[in-house]
Amino acid sequence: MSLITPDGGLLFWMVLIFGIVFFILAKWGFPVITGMVRKRTAHIQDSLKMARDAENRLGNLAQEQARMIEEARAEQTRILKEAAASRDLLIEEAKAQARDEASRLLEKAKTEIAAEKESAMRDIRKQVALLSVGITEKVLRKDLSETDPQLELLRKLSDEIAAKGLDRNLRN
Repeated sequence: MSLITPDGGLLFWMVLIFGIVFFILAKWGFPVITGMVRKRTAHIQDSLKMARDAENRLGNLAQEQARMIEEARAEQTRILKEAAASRDLLIEEAKAQARDEASRLLEKAKTEIAAEKESAMRDIRKQVALLSVGITEKVLRKDLSETDPQLELLRKLSDEIAAKGLDRNLRN
């Protein structure tokens, strides 16, 4: 039974050794261990605080990013509107310039047509005058005493004039 119930001397030495070990641990071991636990706790607390700060900064960065995206979209919309306005303005200016150019060309063409018409009328008058002179010359050369040959001659000459006039009109 000595294994189950310790002897008084053994018990004394066990308590004495336990006390010495406890004293040594209390004097030099526990302060070091508790200091390390406090440092570790402080380090963990600092790490948690830094993680919260980083999380807050990330949240702020996300908000900043969303704000910047909105600003970029607003700027894009503004630029697109300005570009559309510039495009419309350029188109209107080009249309106005084209209308002015068309009007100018139309007026120039009208002027040229009027000049050509006047020139053609002068040519026609000149031809009519020349033909009249030619007819008169031919009539005067012919014997004027007889009226039937005169009428026949006039019909023949008028037919020639009409034929020549039709030929010229068809060529032009």
